[in-house]
Parts: sequence; C-alpha cells; structure tokens
Amino acid sequence: MSKVALRTTYCRTALNRTGIPGYCYCLNPYFGCSHSCRYCYADTVLHFSAHAEKWGEFVAAKVNFPEVLRSELRRRRRPLGKIILGTVTDAYQPAEAEFGLTRASLEVFAERQPDIEIDLLTKSDLVVRDVDLLRKLKNCSVGFTVTTSDDTAACVLEPGAALPSARLRAAGRLVAQGINVWAFIAPILPGVSDAPGALEDLIATLKDTGIKEVFLDPLNPYPVSIERLRAAYQKRLPWALKYLEQYLSDPHRYLQILRERLRSLSRKYSYDLKLG
Repeated sequence: MSKVALRTTYCRTALNRTGIPGYCYCLNPYFGCSHSCRYCYADTVLHFSAHAEKWGEFVAAKVNFPEVLRSELRRRRRPLGKIILGTVTDAYQPAEAEFGLTRASLEVFAERQPDIEIDLLTKSDLVVRDVDLLRKLKNCSVGFTVTTSDDTAACVLEPGAALPSARLRAAGRLVAQGINVWAFIAPILPGVSDAPGALEDLIATLKDTGIKEVFLDPLNPYPVSIERLRAAYQKRLPWALKYLEQYLSDPHRYLQILRERLRSLSRKYSYDLKLG
C-alpha cells in the first residue's frame, strides 16, 4: 500500500444535510481516507474539490471540527433529527488515533445532546476505545462494514482497514457492553463475499457475535472503481475474476440469484436480509 499523506485542515461546517434515507445530517471529521479499498467510489467527491492526489493517498484532519460542531449545536433550537457519522470517509480510520476528532465530537454530543439519534459506521476496531461515550449516548448505534470474513482477501481489497477478524471482535465487545451493533455487508464482492459457503459463514458469525440487524449492498459498477477492483482480482484473486465479469455482464441475473440466497439465509438465521 502506498504511503498516505496526512495533514490538517479547517472546516466551516460540521453538520451537513444528507440525502441518505433515514438520516437528516452526516458528520465527517476527516476528508480523504487511508483504507484504500479497491472497490471504493468515494473518489467521485474529488470532482468537487481542489485535491490533486488520488483518493486513498491522503487524509486531511479537520482540526476545528469539534469546536464547529459545538457552536452549531449551541445555535440550534429545534431537534436535529437522526445523524450518521462516517459517510464519505471513515471516522475511525488510523488518523483518529492521532487526532481524536471523532471522540471529541462524541464528547460534544454527550455533553449537549445525549439523547440525539446517531449511527456510526466504520471498518475499524478503534471504535471500542470510545465505549464510555457510546454508553452515555442513549440512542447511539455502531455499524461495522464487513465485505468478507477472510482476512487474506481483505488485505488485498481493503489494505488500509482493520482486519475483518478485528472488526468482529470489536463488535462482540461492544455488544457485551450493551451497545446496539449492526453490520453492513457492502459491497457484496462477486467471487469473494458470495463464494461457496462464504456468505453463510459470515452471516452465521454475525449472528453468533450478537448482531441483531444486517444490511447488504451490491457492488456499484463505477468505471474507476471497477478498474481498480479488476486489477486486484487479476493480480491476487484470479479465481474470483470470472464471477466479477459475470456480474458485470448480467447484473440483473446475478442480483436475482443473490436475492434468492438471501431469502433462504434469512429464514435460517432469523434475519431480514435484503439488498439496499
């Protein structure tokens, strides 16, 4: 994995309106991401920024983010509505261990609006560090994105993220602390996430971990991300390449079969497994 440039920046706003169904606002204390996921399409946001580097090669920490958030909450008189933390970029990526902006933001909520509805989505086990704050936030949940339970495949596809095994251990620790934990299998990677037995093994593991809700999303075939993903398959996961190509050639048929599998797994594991 190439070295990630880390720097600081400043923001004008912390609470930003979002079109994500079910949420009113999103928070992103960082811009850029060091996870370098081969399937990521977040680099489309670079079309609206002045950054010259490729997505996955830089992280900018918004060092005034908690102060801006505090100021915004102080000025508001009406309820905020539901918030999601970590949409364009992961709020618990490695830079958080150095800057602590996500923790500081949670402290602001715990102090000023402990009843706020807030969901966190991450690929990091670092979130366990903040269990004390998560317990103070009465309507908070934590979601772990897991594309595969195979650590070896994850090192190829998500080289900068915590291993899936570490995420699953973290999920179990949060469940044991009474935190509402959910899982996001996204994207479902043809030939990897859905390999024979792999999807059921992952869902069974999530069930054993105590996770009560599981959400899924298919692979978004953005040309740039597919180019990266295909290259990773060809170099490190050649046995899965034909399944990726089958999906790309006939996504409707692929998704039809996948939905049938999910219905069967839903019955077996008492989940409501549907594609987003």
